[in-house]
Amino acid sequence: MNSAAPLHAGLTGGIGSGKSTVAAALARLGALIVDTDAIARELTAPGGAALPPIAEAFGRQMIDSSGALDRSRMRAEVFAQAPKRQRLEAILHPLIGQEAQTRAAAAGAGQPVVFDVPLLTESAHWRQRVDRILVVDCDEALQVERVMQRSGWPADEVRRVIAQQASRPARRRIADAVIHNGAGMTLAGLEAMVARLWQRWWP
Repeated sequence: MNSAAPLHAGLTGGIGSGKSTVAAALARLGALIVDTDAIARELTAPGGAALPPIAEAFGRQMIDSSGALDRSRMRAEVFAQAPKRQRLEAILHPLIGQEAQTRAAAAGAGQPVVFDVPLLTESAHWRQRVDRILVVDCDEALQVERVMQRSGWPADEVRRVIAQQASRPARRRIADAVIHNGAGMTLAGLEAMVARLWQRWWP
């Protein structure tokens, strides 16, 4: 990682950590946010480029009646089976990477680019593409509570997702900065922490 002021930063955090809220605050400060989850959703929406290879690899039953990926069915199919998850990632990740670079190229002169990458910790490829890494962190019980409130998932399903993601210690080990978005943190407090980081990284 470079010691100079970074133009490209990676943003990551576990499900329910508040990563999207931090990304929105960075965008308001002037960063170009490249959201790899949003790209993945576009690639698996009706007409998305990832659908034909997914249907070929996993069967037409993985495409719902609207022509989009049946995300619930696919999640149930791959989460407990590493080889199937790796097959899906082998389809999606190159497409996501290509589109992410296209979007990053649209940044203005000197504009910071922040790649919002949930699986950044697990991907040496992504870590090599950014100058610094920001991790948003909170304890697991709070992650579970937030996702249950936001998405209506049962607690066991949230915990299964968390178990498939990098551990909190692993994320912190790769971080150049950590924002602790724990219990009691207000939106104003979180935005103030982001603003202080902005002044350090992009003065």
